[in-house]
Amino acid sequence: MTQVALEKKDDAQRVESTTEDLPKVPAAKKTRSVLVYLSIVWLVLIIGAAIFASVLPLAPYNVPIGPPRTPPNLDSLDTLLGTDTLGRSILSRVVYGAQVSLVIGAVAGLVGFLIGSFFGMIAGYFGKRVDAVISLLADAMLAFPPLILLLALASILTPSVRTILFGLGLLAIPSFIRLARANTLSWSSREFVRAAKNMGAGSGRILFREIMPNVLAPLASYMPIVIAALIVAEGSLSFLGLGIPPPQPSWGGMINDGKDAIATSPHLVFVPALVIFFTVFALNQVGDHLRTEYDRTLHD
Repeated sequence: MTQVALEKKDDAQRVESTTEDLPKVPAAKKTRSVLVYLSIVWLVLIIGAAIFASVLPLAPYNVPIGPPRTPPNLDSLDTLLGTDTLGRSILSRVVYGAQVSLVIGAVAGLVGFLIGSFFGMIAGYFGKRVDAVISLLADAMLAFPPLILLLALASILTPSVRTILFGLGLLAIPSFIRLARANTLSWSSREFVRAAKNMGAGSGRILFREIMPNVLAPLASYMPIVIAALIVAEGSLSFLGLGIPPPQPSWGGMINDGKDAIATSPHLVFVPALVIFFTVFALNQVGDHLRTEYDRTLHD
């Protein structure tokens, strides 16, 4: 055996012995909070109930089924959560109210996501005057009190689902503009973007083929948190009587209907309030979990 071969063999043995002497560190385990699983279960239940409300064995939400202000009891499924001031099933109204609150929150959040992400990426990529104009508009919209804007729209326009969607969509746009702009600025300085520019790729290709796939994940993970805020905003409008007109139920409207009887029948207020609380809490938990999982800037 030659001297070179012997030296290579000795080097390999030293590397193996060194590797064996190193402490073996187990791979980090990702811990998930029990609250995340409970939140997912709650969202599945409330969304499933809203989707299949018409086939569930529930009384119509606008038809009295018994004496007014009946407390929760186990006599029947319709009276499980009691009855409201007109004797209608609170359980039925909560389920059908979920259709309004969840659809409005999801659609308004999606509108804000699409429009805000588009303009935010343009501002972050092109910069200069384009960035200044878009950022100025976003800052102006964020500076305007949200509730005042919604009250102004509700007083000028006829209260309806379209009016609320329009107002809540406007509220969601500036938040996504700022998030998309910040993420685009971060990804625009990466090596693969500079390499694409050096290879002669156009701005459209770089923006939508290179940057957008990396920006959409953290923005989409922020969606549940925005939807939670929009559900609260819709409930506030309905509580003030400027939301969905009756007899269509909404969670905020149910709180408004029962506020005068809270001293004698607290379930009229606490049942829809707890539903809003659990839904908003679950959306925030899921949103934080998704952001931790898919926001690559946190891992980088």
